[in-house]
Amino acid sequence: MRRARSGAAAKPRGQKRSGASRAPAAAASAPGADRALRPAGQAGGGSRAAARQPSAKRRPQLSPRAQEAGPGEPPPEPPLPPPPPSAPSASELDLGEQRERWETFQKRQRLSFEGAAKLLLDTYEYQGLVKHTGGCHCGAVRFEVWASADLHIFDCNCSICKKKQNRHFIVPASRFKLLKGAESITTYTFNTHKAQHTFCKRCGVQSFYSPRSNPGGFGIAPHCLDEGTVRSVVVEEFNGSDWEKAMKEHKTIKSMSKE
Repeated sequence: MRRARSGAAAKPRGQKRSGASRAPAAAASAPGADRALRPAGQAGGGSRAAARQPSAKRRPQLSPRAQEAGPGEPPPEPPLPPPPPSAPSASELDLGEQRERWETFQKRQRLSFEGAAKLLLDTYEYQGLVKHTGGCHCGAVRFEVWASADLHIFDCNCSICKKKQNRHFIVPASRFKLLKGAESITTYTFNTHKAQHTFCKRCGVQSFYSPRSNPGGFGIAPHCLDEGTVRSVVVEEFNGSDWEKAMKEHKTIKSMSKE
């Protein structure tokens, strides 16, 4: 015969197992349980904790000038460069009653403002002189020179001047300007090599050169000048065949290349 179990002992086994299995789940789902299991530093999530913490401020990098200054002093400012001077234009100049004359002069001469000023400055600087222009035969070499309208010409009889008929007048280097043809010029020297006999490579004409008597100036061939600026010519013979003696006896030739 089977014995009947008492009511107290007849509890279903499934209830005991189900109650034990639900305890961890209930503890996990209870509010605050998850915080209790985490360390205090991780409470509330990493992103929220990082948001509540004050952000570290970056210290500005100081320049060498700021590091040299004291703690309570502002860094010195670098000096500003001065503005470049600007040249006044013609409209900015106060020409007064001469403005109309100036503008008429420019139009008549067909010159720019700078060109008209240069012409007047040259005329004032070289008082009593005129501007001669000239060049070689083929036109590759062109120059201008400020000299008197009345030319003093030297006719030298040295070995080279006699052969090429090198008659010339002498001017300081500051009054001579080569306009074009530097690449077309070649130079011949001999003996002391002090005289620079320059001539055009193409046509062979010597329109100017640097004489031995005046190495700081130029000897200009009057027959290579353009027409219209020479008023008169005086020719002086120079005994270049006895050059040293002629230079000692001559009183003015050395000074002709000086200002």
